[in-house]
Amino acid sequence: MLDDLSLQIANAYQHGMPLCARPYQAMAQALGCGEPQLLDCLHRLQEAGVLGRIGPVFEHRQAGASTLAALPVAPHEVETVAERISQYPEVNHNYLREHRYNLWFVITAPDRVRIDQILAELAADTGLAPLDLPMVQAYRIDLGFPLEAAQ
Repeated sequence: MLDDLSLQIANAYQHGMPLCARPYQAMAQALGCGEPQLLDCLHRLQEAGVLGRIGPVFEHRQAGASTLAALPVAPHEVETVAERISQYPEVNHNYLREHRYNLWFVITAPDRVRIDQILAELAADTGLAPLDLPMVQAYRIDLGFPLEAAQ
């Protein structure tokens, strides 16, 4: 169960954080708490697995290039290959699915050349040919949802 501060943070900042030198300080002020209290709350939420990530989401076409990729990884190699993929700072999602192509990840890089380089390195390292699915058209949806205290 989420406490009041956790709910306030989730409801207020799902769609963006303050763009300033001290965003957590600005968030804390807006929520009526101290910055250390806010940071502690965020840390607890991450440790509990409630929050997977805190940070910006860039419009990749404005920031560079992006692709959705997948590899058909043998079950006994999933952890090793997933760890290898996650070593790239350009990888911002990396997850297992039930499919022949079972390890899916998103690469966002300054340009397509860097994406191709990463995919080639992963192919060489794993012996697997990545499925490369660059976006053709984005359809925006609101990924946020209001959270309420349990009744």
